[in-house]
Amino acid sequence: MRLFRILRSAAKSTGLTGLMSHPNPRPALVDLYKQTITRLSALPDHAVYRQSVESITLERLKVVEETEDVEEIEKKLGSGLIEELIHQAQDELYLIGKMEEWKPWEELEAPAPDGQWEYFERK
Repeated sequence: MRLFRILRSAAKSTGLTGLMSHPNPRPALVDLYKQTITRLSALPDHAVYRQSVESITLERLKVVEETEDVEEIEKKLGSGLIEELIHQAQDELYLIGKMEEWKPWEELEAPAPDGQWEYFERK
């Protein structure tokens, strides 16, 4: 009897190494996306990073809020399991903090050398 209690309490696997099944993934993902939108508002409007992440996050948030079924969310977003989406959203929140620190939208400390931003052009 004790063995069954232990097995029952064990976390379910997603089938991906190191990624356990989330007990209540949809509300967790909605919360992470809302946190992302809030944190992005601290970045300048003209920052390409903010514009890109905001666009993707708002699109995903809309799908998650409008869809109750987890499998349907995964299918509509086409970005893996909902646990993977949670992991991605957590990573994005971390990256927002780094972007606030790095401020890539500011001018360079020194001018870029000639040809710095020209890639693979034929001359």
